[in-house]
Amino acid sequence: MNTPNRFLKNQKVKEHIEGIDDWDEPNSSTNYIEQEAKTIVNKVDSPDVGMAYSMNAYAGCEHGCIYCYARNVHEYWGYSAGLDFERKIIVKKNAPQLLRKQLMHPKWEVMPIMLSGNTDCYQPAERKYRLTRGLLEVCNEFNQPVGILTKNSCILNDKDVLQEMAGKNLVRAMVSITSFNEDLRRVMEPRTTTALQRLKVIEELSKAGVTMGIMMGPMIPGLNDHEMQRIMKAASDAGATFTAYTFIRLNGAIKLLFHDWLYKNFPDRADKIWHLIEQSHNGKVNDSRWGLRMRGEGSIAEIVAQQYAKYGKLYNMNEGRSGLNLSSFKRPGQQTTLF
Repeated sequence: MNTPNRFLKNQKVKEHIEGIDDWDEPNSSTNYIEQEAKTIVNKVDSPDVGMAYSMNAYAGCEHGCIYCYARNVHEYWGYSAGLDFERKIIVKKNAPQLLRKQLMHPKWEVMPIMLSGNTDCYQPAERKYRLTRGLLEVCNEFNQPVGILTKNSCILNDKDVLQEMAGKNLVRAMVSITSFNEDLRRVMEPRTTTALQRLKVIEELSKAGVTMGIMMGPMIPGLNDHEMQRIMKAASDAGATFTAYTFIRLNGAIKLLFHDWLYKNFPDRADKIWHLIEQSHNGKVNDSRWGLRMRGEGSIAEIVAQQYAKYGKLYNMNEGRSGLNLSSFKRPGQQTTLF
């Protein structure tokens, strides 16, 4: 469904139950909205997400993950956080050119930039536009370090440039894995690749020399929190060396979307899951406080945190993790200095 946009004064609504036969709408295909953006690199102020800068070549995401926090951002473009987020994809066609301009600016101080800071940089649109490939090529040229988070095997198309960047310690990549239950994945992350395929991505890129990790997010009590150990072990066996996780949080329109989805798909346990989420956010399903909003609080959130610490140590994850190379950045044509 399309939830109301909080920024729009006028909304289209459907009323009068007797006219329900007139409510049918076609299942419209994805619409790519091409634009010339003004900027591509964004400073991130949140202390909870582990990044200083992010860049996103696409707004909206065809993967359609019901829990995605990026849905709310789509309202700033005048669309809904619901189906519009999945079907109206904004494509920043000049993203590589904007990144080059940013890196050429003399005031740019080298810090890692996170691809997919909002939406997945390897969503289906990438097969057509190849903007992520273009961004990586610019970063490789400048020796600009980057991080990547994806749940799409399309990342393997860029294995060559990722391998070259990895040789200079310029890239870390994370694959998001939330469940090995295919019935759950199909409804929760409907247009993503399978968990087994994501493990193959980790394995193939690890063998190519790319430092790989996993993101277990979000952990949802009563749905997938019991899978944390299995996910971490499988990822470790595939070559992942570091991990991260988030606890489910339903802010903005995501609260309405997730509630509708939960009670339609899991009516037998929806009440229990919903109350467990509330229990982990001080009686609400969302918490905006720094340090707590992505981890939750209370007994359920604490159990998840204890599992994460225990199995991370058991499978030797996050040990001796070093940073990306910030010292080799260079602008094309610029002479290096002796001091």
